[in-house]
Amino acid sequence: MADTLEFNEIYQEVKGSMNDGRLRLSRQGVIFKNSKTGKVDNIQASELAEGVWRRVALGHGLKLLTKNGHVYKYDGFRESEFDKLSDFFKAHYCLELAEKDLCVKGWNWGTVRFGGQLLSFDIGEQPVFEIPLSNVSQCTTGKNEVTLEFHQNDDAEVSLMEVRFYVPPTQEDGVDPVEAFAQNVLSKADVIQATGDAICIFRELQCLTPRGRYDIRIYPTFLHLHGKTFDYKIPYTTVLRLFLLPHKDQRQMFFVISLDPPIKQGQTRYHFLILLFSKDEDISLTLNMNEEEVEKRFEGRLTKNMSGSLYEMVSRVMKALVNRKITVPGNFQGHSGAQCITCSYKASSGLLYPLERGFIYVHKPPVHIRFDEISFVNFARGTTTTRSFDFEIETKQGTQYTFSSIEREEYGKLFDFVNAKKLNIKNRGLKEGMKQSYDEYADSDEDQHDAYLERMKEEGKIREENANDSSDGSGEETDESFNPGEEDDDVAEEFDSNASASSSSGDGDSDRDEKKPAKKAKIVKDRKPRKKQLESKKGKDPNAPKRPMSAYMLWLNANREKIKSDHPGISITDLSKKAGELWKAMSKEKKEEWDRKAEDARRDYEKAMKEYSVGSKSESSKTERSKKKKKKQEKQVKGKVEKKGATSKSLSSTKSSAKSTNESFKSKEFVSSDESSSGESKKEDSEEEGVASPPPSSEESASGSD
Repeated sequence: MADTLEFNEIYQEVKGSMNDGRLRLSRQGVIFKNSKTGKVDNIQASELAEGVWRRVALGHGLKLLTKNGHVYKYDGFRESEFDKLSDFFKAHYCLELAEKDLCVKGWNWGTVRFGGQLLSFDIGEQPVFEIPLSNVSQCTTGKNEVTLEFHQNDDAEVSLMEVRFYVPPTQEDGVDPVEAFAQNVLSKADVIQATGDAICIFRELQCLTPRGRYDIRIYPTFLHLHGKTFDYKIPYTTVLRLFLLPHKDQRQMFFVISLDPPIKQGQTRYHFLILLFSKDEDISLTLNMNEEEVEKRFEGRLTKNMSGSLYEMVSRVMKALVNRKITVPGNFQGHSGAQCITCSYKASSGLLYPLERGFIYVHKPPVHIRFDEISFVNFARGTTTTRSFDFEIETKQGTQYTFSSIEREEYGKLFDFVNAKKLNIKNRGLKEGMKQSYDEYADSDEDQHDAYLERMKEEGKIREENANDSSDGSGEETDESFNPGEEDDDVAEEFDSNASASSSSGDGDSDRDEKKPAKKAKIVKDRKPRKKQLESKKGKDPNAPKRPMSAYMLWLNANREKIKSDHPGISITDLSKKAGELWKAMSKEKKEEWDRKAEDARRDYEKAMKEYSVGSKSESSKTERSKKKKKKQEKQVKGKVEKKGATSKSLSSTKSSAKSTNESFKSKEFVSSDESSSGESKKEDSEEEGVASPPPSSEESASGSD
């Protein structure tokens, strides 16, 4: 038999809400990790007293009772898993997994039994419903009546808020059944009653969420925030995590208390309590307990008289009462030397702290993201400027967080940190060996600050070196990683002092050219290469050899019909996906065969290109020779005409008239959009010919001009 059993998508009932997570049963005990909060419940095998299997709304459920009276309920099992669980309980826990069905008669009278922290309403021997007394927020009594009020469940659309029990009078003297019922409920209920004196009081503390100045009264079981407008009572059982974070200015400290369930004010929910302290504030604190009680209760973690910085005293007292570790930033250091990064989330600017097991953003709104719930991260270009970039995080539940306006100097430090933590980077792709090595059932707030980070960094460097040495021949394309400091600066921007001067600066005023050299540089740099690109695209030779196909494309062309026949009716996109999966699963030996074919095709292409380039050179040389021959003939004709014009003096008057007419005529004829220098030279040659050749008549001049 296996030593462990694991179940995904199991739901635990906590204070009326069903929290999904992962359940693992082992020889040592039962572990449940909440997917939403990362909180871990660990039940030792020696503490288990009873196991019950029953049918519930979400399939089948498992109820575990411990020897100290705690009850744990897990739903979402399939009926077929009963035998496996029953055998496991017998073999490792020495317990019989009993099957008990709920009563569905619909009667509303029966017997109430109190067992541990559970109130069970039974008809005969079968339970109708059970109420965990920790869900009860208030209990009031009336004549023959007891009313139970419950904590509101924010995750449910409809919450059960109240249940009333009618308690019939009995003939027993001296015992009131209503009061006895109420006392049984209140002894186990989660009812906050500010009885007695506070252990200590911190006055006028600055609170960022909820905003304002509050007095914090520390009681044995809960925390009381007293402000000018609102009061909040926070049980220590709702405190999930504690964070102590240094501000970027190194003069202030954040103390963050994570709450589940959150405190409420109207429709507003506060999942985090954030206090801001100055490092210069000191305090002397005296606990409202004698020294023996302090030693017995806190076992040396606190003393009756303490003094020091205010933030240290608050965090020390909270750590001792809540009995949870305080999370502080690890060895991450940004570009400025701070342990955080300045960025914006939604509409507000704040600070992002990379921790050993997650990220936390303060302060508005505060966000805590654990590494084990991150699907991938992404480095994206800034939307407004290239001097900053965006850091995107997407969780496995599909929630996306975008932290924008991060200075690009922080890119290298943040990238190294993400890489060392083995997080999947979207625009680089998931590389081999980059899978996360977190324990699925480890509590996410147990941060370690020893050699863990250094080991991760060393492994990250080794993986990067291996990845750079190896080349990926699978034919799959991945997005380029965004490096803000390595941008392409080939094109000169407007008003750039390094922009080259315009070649046509001699045409205009020199003063004007000195004032605006950059605009002309932009025209030269932007427009002319664009024209050349268009001309090269239009003038592409259809007789040029075609580029060779890759190994994957050769294999796909050979196997396309086979894939179609194996999957009749498959669409083009599905065919491409299927082909990619087949190619990826293909062995290395088979791929080498297609690689050889692709190499042969590449050699044939290079050979054909050499032959094509030799042929094109010979054709271009022929056209150049013909152009030179034509120019030579034109010069000879021009020389003869000039010689003839020098000997015939009688036609000088007609020459001058022909010159004027030709010039006036050619000013209209030679208006052209061609800007090349060859066009201007041709125009000069034609003007000289017009001057040298005297037309004997108007008809001949007209025919000559045509």
